[in-house]
Amino acid sequence: MEHDIFFSISQTPDSTGLIPTEQEMFTNYFQQLACADALGFGVGWIAQAHLSTEVQKTNSKPVVPHWQGEVGLCTDFPQLAMESFRRTKNIEIGSAVVSILASGGPIAQAERIANTLQLHGLNPNEHRRLHVGFSAGRFEFMARPYGIVPRNSIEEAAWPALRGQIFIEAGDIFLRLLRGDVVHSDMTYSTVLRRSNFRSDEDWEKVQNAAVEFEELSSAPEEIMIPKRYVFEDLKIIPQHFRRDLLVMVAGTHDPKAQVFLNTILPVKVFNLSITKPEVIDATHDRMREAFHADGGAWERSDMPRTSFVFLNAEEGLTSEQQSEAAKTEAKAALGAYWNALEGTIDPSKVENAAQNALIGNVGEVTQQILERFHPEDRIMAWFDFFNHDSNRVCRDMTAYMEQVVPGVEKALRER
Repeated sequence: MEHDIFFSISQTPDSTGLIPTEQEMFTNYFQQLACADALGFGVGWIAQAHLSTEVQKTNSKPVVPHWQGEVGLCTDFPQLAMESFRRTKNIEIGSAVVSILASGGPIAQAERIANTLQLHGLNPNEHRRLHVGFSAGRFEFMARPYGIVPRNSIEEAAWPALRGQIFIEAGDIFLRLLRGDVVHSDMTYSTVLRRSNFRSDEDWEKVQNAAVEFEELSSAPEEIMIPKRYVFEDLKIIPQHFRRDLLVMVAGTHDPKAQVFLNTILPVKVFNLSITKPEVIDATHDRMREAFHADGGAWERSDMPRTSFVFLNAEEGLTSEQQSEAAKTEAKAALGAYWNALEGTIDPSKVENAAQNALIGNVGEVTQQILERFHPEDRIMAWFDFFNHDSNRVCRDMTAYMEQVVPGVEKALRER
């Protein structure tokens, strides 16, 4: 079993209402990064966000209207990755995730990654990899200023499904450019909408009706061709000769079609959450064993990092029972604050469901939960700073996890 760590750098109130300054947030991040490096975590995954979450609440269509503070402060993953490498010795750095629809789109993002790898790889002895997690971006408002909005009534009706298709088109461009290709938009992914793109007959019928009206058709079409988002003549990014051996690509998408398509270009791993149902996780592994690009070697379970909230209490001066109860209280408060920020209400059922999938308790309990919920060959992406701005406490939890929980897990696995 492998163990990574996730850094959210989320400037939002914790359960007590505390909101650190931007400077305090980054100071906390670098303290926790140094701790993770010393403890032996494999990859430090950094959340990336764009544009003020607070200001988007004033928009006509706010995505997260109840969120307090800023969902994340890392707006330039390449720059923060370089600084993170500079301050550490062993840990690798990943993005979870870069939106390739925002900040100029897939062409601009590909150049940024190429430039980062060129600088990072100037030392011929450098072996630490840059793990580029990429997606359409969870929060839609971050890509809207870059033209990722419906262009007509057909696209308006199809938007939830169409946005995923835009990601595939952008992913095609992004990967081809990083592979070193000369790319022309005539050769990139074309979007054709069909019934299979939609969750229900009703959703598909709305798009068909919009097409009939917009294109003045005599009958409902079975296929609808969508004009490309990215139209350009031949281009190639520079630098061209960066260290591709230091690049690992990871797609943040649950769409099986996207996972398979992206792997026709380069080896692309996938993210998954610990709250995902076991049958979906198993199906993803089965699919990726067949679809994973040959240049990436054989697919392994650790190729799909699984995020998990960790509410671990190993504080001194408490009995194991008191640690257990304190961890449960901390988890309930943090998860409640999260759902309140996300939806404006604290839904007890959602808090309970999230708690059932998080790692919560004292050292012994968290050890047992990992053994019960994860495969021995899984890669866990542990999330300790979830709605917690007490950086010293976060570091103590990280330390207890790596020095007490992980050895306990490995011992139990050897004895099986």
